[in-house]
Amino acid sequence: MAKIISVHSFRGGTGKSNTTANLAALMASQGLRVAVVDTDIQSPGLHVLFGLRGEDITHSLNDHIWGKIAIREAAIPVLEGQVSGAVFLVPSSVRADDIVQILRQGYDMRMLTSAFRELTEELELDVLLIDTHPGLNEETLFSLAISSAVVIVMRPDQQDYEGTGVTVEVARSLEVPSMALLVNKAPASLDPVALAETVSSTFNCPVLAVQPHSDAMLELGSRGVFALVHPDDPMTESLRSAVRQLLAD
Repeated sequence: MAKIISVHSFRGGTGKSNTTANLAALMASQGLRVAVVDTDIQSPGLHVLFGLRGEDITHSLNDHIWGKIAIREAAIPVLEGQVSGAVFLVPSSVRADDIVQILRQGYDMRMLTSAFRELTEELELDVLLIDTHPGLNEETLFSLAISSAVVIVMRPDQQDYEGTGVTVEVARSLEVPSMALLVNKAPASLDPVALAETVSSTFNCPVLAVQPHSDAMLELGSRGVFALVHPDDPMTESLRSAVRQLLAD
C-alpha cells in the first residue's frame, strides 16, 4: 500500500506547495514512485513548480470530479530525467469557469477515496502526496482523515501558532496515525534548535525541520523545484532529513 501524506497549513503563504513539490522530488530521487494531487481547487498553482503552464493541462482533477475522465488520465509525468524514480502530478484546473463551478457547487471529496486507490494501484505508487487547501473545510478534513501521515507547515508567527494549534487538535480528533510539523520561513535571528524545541513542546508534536527564510528560494520564484536546482543548499539537506523521517514512520 502506498503511504498517503497530506501537506497542510492553516493559512496561505506558508510555503506549503513548495514544500510538497520538494518532498516529492526528493522522494523520487531515492527511486520511489510518487504522485502529487493538487486538491487546492479554489487556488491551484502547484503545476507551476513542476514547469507546467495552464495551457499544458489538458486533463485535471476537476475533470475527474465531474465524471469526464478516470483519475489516471489526469496524472502527468513530471521531472522526467531529473529524478531516478517517477513523479506524477494530478493538477487542478486553472480555467476560471472550472474554479467558479467548484466555488458555486462544491464537490464530494469522499468520491476521491476510490480514485486515490485506483491511482496508487495503476501507477504502482510508493507515496501519494496531497497538497491541501489552506484552512479547515470539508475537503481538508477528508484529506486528513484518509492520510497515513500529515505534515503541517507553519511560520513562526503568532497567527500561525494559533491556527496550527487548531489544526493539530482537529488531526488528533480524526486519529491521523502520524503527524509532524515543518517550520518554514524562520528569521535568521531565531536559533533553529531552540525554535524546534519550542514548537514541539507547544503542540506536543515532532518537528521535521526548521527551514530558514531563503533569498535563493525567493530568487527562484517558483521556476522549478528548489531541491533539484540547489541540491547542496542547507535547506535541501534539511528537507532530505524530513523525507527520511516521513518514510521511516
